[in-house]
Amino acid sequence: QVQLVESGGGLVQPGGSLSLSCAASGFNFRLYAMDWYRQAPGKQRELVATITRGSDRNYANSVKGRFTISRDNTKNTMYLQMNSLKPEDTAVYYCHTELRRVDYWGQGTQVTVSS
Repeated sequence: QVQLVESGGGLVQPGGSLSLSCAASGFNFRLYAMDWYRQAPGKQRELVATITRGSDRNYANSVKGRFTISRDNTKNTMYLQMNSLKPEDTAVYYCHTELRRVDYWGQGTQVTVSS
C-alpha cells in the first residue's frame, strides 16, 4: 500500500531554516510527480511546491526564492529546504502524490516560525 511519511518539522525563529523529508513507499516513486502542501490554522490547504518525475520544479509565489524542492529516487524520498522563514510560513506541511486518479497524503509535520 502507498505510504507517505513526513519528518523534520519544528520550531524556528524568523529568518531561520528547516529541512523537511517525505519518505515514500508502496509505489514506483521515480515515475510520479510529488508535491508539498501546507495548511495554516483557519486557512485552506495550499500547494507549496511540485516536482515532476523529471525534476522540473514549480513553487507558490509566496515561497519562491526561499524554498527548494528536491527528490532522491534512490532513496524514495522528497525534500523541502526552507530558508528565510517567516511567521506566515507556520503551518502543517503535507507530502502528496496522485496515483491512478487517487490522492495520497502523509500525516503532516508541524512547522512553527516564531520569535
